[in-house]
Amino acid sequence: MPYWGQLLLQDPASPVMLQLTLFHDHVLMIMTLVLTVIAYVMVSLISNKYVSRFTHEAQEIETIWTILPAIVLVFLALPSIRLLYLMDESFNPFITIKTIGHQWYWSYEYSDFHNLEFDSYMVPTNQLNLGEYRLLEVDNRLVIPTSANIRLMLTAADVIHSWAIPSLGVKMDAIPGRLNQSTFMVLLPGIYYGQCSEICGVNHSFMPIAIEAIQLKDFIKWLKT
Repeated sequence: MPYWGQLLLQDPASPVMLQLTLFHDHVLMIMTLVLTVIAYVMVSLISNKYVSRFTHEAQEIETIWTILPAIVLVFLALPSIRLLYLMDESFNPFITIKTIGHQWYWSYEYSDFHNLEFDSYMVPTNQLNLGEYRLLEVDNRLVIPTSANIRLMLTAADVIHSWAIPSLGVKMDAIPGRLNQSTFMVLLPGIYYGQCSEICGVNHSFMPIAIEAIQLKDFIKWLKT
């Protein structure tokens, strides 16, 4: 969860989100460098009084300001492509969970275990307990083990939804008649919140996502109950 007044990204809880945060910082550093150089050049041109009436061509400077942006784009493109393929990489999943978006709640099915499925509705404000988050708490959290590859199969029963957990770097559309796949891993135990990120109707703001990541031995106990 982000803190009140927090301006930066949420703390990463998965390897993909960690790489996304590092790439975000990398891009910001390059942007800061480029803007600083451009600002310095503009101030220098405005403040000096030198004028050259005999310069018709400047091929050297044109070559420089063509090559330098190309180099900058390379430094942006290579990490971006690497991260893109890393996010689409399909690992051997520890468990597979099928997620179905409805108006306006989520259904979860543990495909590797028979008869294990449930719906997840938002807890109304008047039923919240002390310390629970308004518009984010659900009656049945999605329970997963930590340090395990989770494969998420996504679809929808009515309209397009979007299953998104910012701290895990996961955002995948749930489309009726189509099965999308996403993989992720949670590094630390805890509760992670998200929301539907596709405007899906009048109660779009009231179908949150809550993941409870626990140790593997505790996950096995939870399955037995």
